[in-house]
Amino acid sequence: MSELVDRFPNESGLRQRTLNQAARELLLSQASDWPFIIKNDTVVSYARSRLRSHIGNFNRIYEDLRWNTINTKWLSKIERQNNLFKDINYRVFASSDGSE
Repeated sequence: MSELVDRFPNESGLRQRTLNQAARELLLSQASDWPFIIKNDTVVSYARSRLRSHIGNFNRIYEDLRWNTINTKWLSKIERQNNLFKDINYRVFASSDGSE
């Protein structure tokens, strides 16, 4: 995520929306719920599915930004589905020295 911030430090509009969603997907993939559920052997398939989904969404966003092929219909769909932290600012993931 810090690589994306370094590459796109001052975006607005569609790119900003896309980067903000990348930040959401990253945070959702890092939720402690998923390893907890898997370790305790409760609804493991659900936890794995959610984890794969968030990582997959992040990877797709990364590639879409890399190739400048953002699909607004798909982005709007995942923004509705995974709308945690409505006012997130992707720049919070900036590397401390700007070189990472």
